[in-house]
Amino acid sequence: MAAKKAKPNPKAKLGAGGRFAAVEAAAKKSGARNPAAVAAAVGRKKYGAAKMAKLSAKGRSDAAKGK
Repeated sequence: MAAKKAKPNPKAKLGAGGRFAAVEAAAKKSGARNPAAVAAAVGRKKYGAAKMAKLSAKGRSDAAKGK
């Protein structure tokens, strides 16, 4: 069962997935081979590895709950 992806929204609340989706969409539009990796790298640079790990865990948890 695939989780529903967040809609790209650069002003979304942090942790909702919209910001990640917006960066991912921009990277895809620019021709990136792996836009999710680009978005993750940008997030790690901006928020740090620990904060990104926490946001990622929250996203996985919310996806498992069906949010």
